Amino acid sequence: MEIIIHGDKLKVTDAMKEYIEEKLEKLNKYLENSDNVRASVIVKVKNHEQRVEITIPLKAFILRSEESKDDFYAAVDKTIDKLERQIRKNKTRIMSKQVKTNRDFSMSAFVDEEEENDKKILKRKKVEVKPMNEEEAILQMELLGHQFYMYKDSETDQVAVVYKRTDGNYGVIESE
Repeated sequence: MEIIIHGDKLKVTDAMKEYIEEKLEKLNKYLENSDNVRASVIVKVKNHEQRVEITIPLKAFILRSEESKDDFYAAVDKTIDKLERQIRKNKTRIMSKQVKTNRDFSMSAFVDEEEENDKKILKRKKVEVKPMNEEEAILQMELLGHQFYMYKDSETDQVAVVYKRTDGNYGVIESE
């Protein structure tokens, strides 16, 4: 696995690089062609917290995790654990995609894992998409107590989704 490590407002030391590389090697057991995989790691400092963001683009999807902790090593551990959990949680989805696409993962790493329940769509809902601006959509989302809200942008006349981010801010997904 090729590992690219960047520091944002921080100089990444050799010890930090070695620790990240050592921890990322744990994920090689899940990757079939690990030589062709590139992992991008960004280490940031905000106030007293260390933020570690790892992105691994694969052919069929992207593995991504981000974590903040007071201790750099704890943030790396937590981020790697999240990536590993993502792979384990979605192993059935990954295996079904393998039939359709080129293989990115080796399923031999999952052999002794117990089978997880398949997730199913339990509810389907049709909504009326009303024209409004982003501020109105955020207000509607907050009033409903939801994490996201679908609306029709009154300026572009396109369907969009506003959502609440983990940092408390908002994001917008727009259709093309």
